[in-house]
Amino acid sequence: MGVTAYLASWAVGAVATLAAGRPVVAWLGRRGVAQIVREDAPQRHAEKSGTPTMGGLFMIGAALAAAVLVAAVTGHASSDLWVALTIIAFFAAVGGADDLLGVARGRNLGLRAREKLIFQVPVALALGVYVMRASRLGGSIGLPGTAWHLTLGWLYPLWCALLVVGMANAVNLSDGLDGLAAGSTAIAAAALVVLAQRAGAISMGIVAAAVAGAAVGFLWYNAHPARVFMGDVGSQGLGAALAAVGILAKIEIAMLIVGGLFVAEALSVILQVTYFRMTGGTRLFRMSPIHHHFELGGWTETQTVVRFWVCGALLAVLGMGLAS
Repeated sequence: MGVTAYLASWAVGAVATLAAGRPVVAWLGRRGVAQIVREDAPQRHAEKSGTPTMGGLFMIGAALAAAVLVAAVTGHASSDLWVALTIIAFFAAVGGADDLLGVARGRNLGLRAREKLIFQVPVALALGVYVMRASRLGGSIGLPGTAWHLTLGWLYPLWCALLVVGMANAVNLSDGLDGLAAGSTAIAAAALVVLAQRAGAISMGIVAAAVAGAAVGFLWYNAHPARVFMGDVGSQGLGAALAAVGILAKIEIAMLIVGGLFVAEALSVILQVTYFRMTGGTRLFRMSPIHHHFELGGWTETQTVVRFWVCGALLAVLGMGLAS
């Protein structure tokens, strides 16, 4: 039943995204919901300005609908599933507000970081409290492939907030090249399906499969040259989905490994800012996030995306192997 449910969830997510894409992209174009390229972005990105954005509306919507439909039909509509979908929807909504503000202002400037955190952190903390107080879950973390567990107690909600907020914003940072965030998420989410199945968390496997399918469907429109961008509504929702599945399936460390590409993207920004301040203006990378470093080093956009997908796939295999 589990494998059938996962395949159905993936297929429904992919087909729904493909079906919704064309009319929604056209509607976004008519409404003038267009991408505004960062002023400090690589020069060749200027041609992306004016491309419709907020395509995450139909991608995240399709993933949520697919998960609900398949879970209801297969009898896996658990409380954990509803919690996961609520987290995904909430983070997507915060991302959507960020997108709309940027469009309204005519600049790549929506919500400030601290304004996002005001909304994101309390919800992520609440998820941590839910998991910690659920006897079937609990506030401990395990090291993949070992019997080692660390009980965090009331520190678990803080750990949970770090995972959810961190992954949501890490995927957001990765969404700078056509197909990079969507393809990388599809790979990571597919690995989480396998890991959730091993953990006995079938409802989380259904959510991960729906996200993987929706991300693949979105690539039809987002592959280079992109006809639409996902916007923060998509990237924040995808990142929250990966973290929520990892937390509610109790595979937190494995989730960080299979999503290691996003972790690396976020770390590159942190290292760049830290090094810049410590050295009085010297850059560690040509540009961060790190995918721009390789772009400016001579890789084409397609080369960068495909090579990052390969790295993401290797990390997914590593995560699944360590957790076996």
